[in-house]
Amino acid sequence: MRPYEVMLILSAEADEKVVGTAVDRITKAIEPSGGSVGGIDRWGRRRFAFEVDRQTEGYYVVVAFDSEPETIAPLERALTLADEIMRAKVTIRHPKKPGRTEEPKRTAPRSTAAPEPATPAPEAPSPEAPAAEAATPETASPETASPQTAEEESSPAPA
Repeated sequence: MRPYEVMLILSAEADEKVVGTAVDRITKAIEPSGGSVGGIDRWGRRRFAFEVDRQTEGYYVVVAFDSEPETIAPLERALTLADEIMRAKVTIRHPKKPGRTEEPKRTAPRSTAAPEPATPAPEAPSPEAPAAEAATPETASPETASPQTAEEESSPAPA
């Protein structure tokens, strides 16, 4: 048995009788193979991002169930043929993991103070210090000097 869930979108005017009929259709499709309905979550009336079957709202229902994989194709077929169901999607239910909206459990409390650096950072040379250490093109070693083309050597330096 695998855990699945199916989301149904019914007409916005759906009453409890229509919702019950849709859930019964799911139950009849999965129980012959040994499956069972785990829970029904009625989300209620929601607005669509775009029109579906010329409607702007629908009634959402999520049904969690356990079933054999062979049962899913006949279930999807039955849901597609049902007149009261506008859309249906069957997915595999995965165990919940902490997401962006859920805070993961922490073992140690988190402190708000910034940690002290273990070693002091080396100080940067001040801008007023003479640049005596800087290598000039005449004193730079051939490995570190940038190669110049014949045009650059013969042209005067820009002022």
